Amino acid sequence: MTNRLISKISKILISGASIAGPTLAYWLARYGFDVTVVELSRAVRSGGYPIDVRGTAVNVAEQMGIYDRLQQKNIHSEKVTFLHPDGSVAGVIKPIMLTGGSATRDIDLPRGELTAELYNLTLKQPIQYRFDDSIVAMHEDENGVQVRFKSGHQDTFDIVIGADGMHSNTRRLVFGDEAPFTRYLGYCFGGFTVPNTMGLAYESVVYALPGRYAILSVVKDSDTMHAFLNFATEDMPDIDHRDTEQQRKRIADCFAGEGWITSELVQHMLHADDFYFDTVSQIHLTSWHKGRVAFVGDSAHAPSFLTGQGSSLAMVGAYILAGELATHEHYEDAFVAYEQMMRPFAEANQALANNASFMMPRTADEIIARNRLLDAMNEGGKLTLPEGDSGDVHSSLQLPDYSSVLQK
Repeated sequence: MTNRLISKISKILISGASIAGPTLAYWLARYGFDVTVVELSRAVRSGGYPIDVRGTAVNVAEQMGIYDRLQQKNIHSEKVTFLHPDGSVAGVIKPIMLTGGSATRDIDLPRGELTAELYNLTLKQPIQYRFDDSIVAMHEDENGVQVRFKSGHQDTFDIVIGADGMHSNTRRLVFGDEAPFTRYLGYCFGGFTVPNTMGLAYESVVYALPGRYAILSVVKDSDTMHAFLNFATEDMPDIDHRDTEQQRKRIADCFAGEGWITSELVQHMLHADDFYFDTVSQIHLTSWHKGRVAFVGDSAHAPSFLTGQGSSLAMVGAYILAGELATHEHYEDAFVAYEQMMRPFAEANQALANNASFMMPRTADEIIARNRLLDAMNEGGKLTLPEGDSGDVHSSLQLPDYSSVLQK
C-alpha cells in the first residue's frame, strides 16, 4: 500500500454529521487528515426511529471499538404483529424473519443512539465541527475547493465529501436538482410520535389496507410510539416539501373513514410537532464523484427504509472511502477505487426494496398473499424472498484492511 504520508490530500471538508459523516471523519482523522465537518443542525440529532446495523457494518463498528456499546443499546425487538383490515391479528413473527440477518450479531437501536455514539467517538480526534452552518457555494481549481458557508465564513479544502443525506445540498451544488437521480418507489410516508396508550413493548404493529399502511413501533417499553402513516401512489405527488399542512392533509385524506385506530393516529399526526414527510425513494447517481467532490451514504446511494440498510451502507461506505483516500496519492484514484469496491454492494442492497409488497401490499390480492406467507412462517416456514434478496446481501462485501496506514 502507498504510505499516507506522501498523499497529496490533506485538508478535507465533510458536509453532514449524521452517520456517514462522523464515521468518515473518524477514520480520516485516524489516518492523519485535517478534517472539518459542517452540519446544518445546531447539534447532533437525538431520538429517532429504530435503525439497524447489520452484516458488514457490524465489522466496521467492531474496528471502531463501539460494537459492544452499541449492543448494550440494542432494543431487542421481540415481535412484529400484522393485522387484518378489521383489526384482528393476521400473524405474528420475529423481526429476524424479515431482515434475514444474524440474530446474535446484528443490532437494532434508536437512530439517535447510533449518531451520538459516532459523534462522541470523533470528539477524541482532532476534528473541527461547524454546527448551524452549511455550504452555499463551491468553486474548484487546481489548488482545491473554495467553499463559502451560510455563516459567511470562507475556506479552501483539498476535497469535499457530501454526507448530507438523500436530499443532499452538496450534491445539488455539484450535480443540480435531485430529480434525475431519484428513483421513486411508489410510496409516501408521514412519521411522528404518539403516546403509547396500547401498552406495546419491544414490538411493532403493521395495519394494512390496499395501498395504505399504519405502522407502530415501540422501543423497549417506552411510553412513546413511533408512528408511520404510509400510502401508495404511482406518481410522485407534487407536494411542496416545505408545506407541512399540505403534507398532513394528503395523509389525512388517504386515511379518512378507515378502521382500527387510524382516525386517532391521523388526529395525532395533524398536531404532532415532530411530524416529517417524504417519499420512499432511492438515489442512483451515474458517478459518486466529480472533480474534487465525492459522495457517501444516502447522498450517493440512498436505498430507502424498505431495505433497512441505509445506516449500514453509510458506515461501510465511509470506512472504504477513508481507507482509499489514505492509500492513494491522488484523490481521483481514491474516488475511483472507492466506487468500484462499494457500488456493487450498494446496488445489491438497494435491490432489497423489491420485496416491499410484504410490508406494504398495494392490492387486496397482495394482502391475501402476505397472509398466506404469514401462516407458513407461523407454522415454522421461512419468508421466501425474491432471488438474490437474502440476508447474505448484508454481508456480501469483505472489508479491506487499511491498518498499515493508521497514525499511531
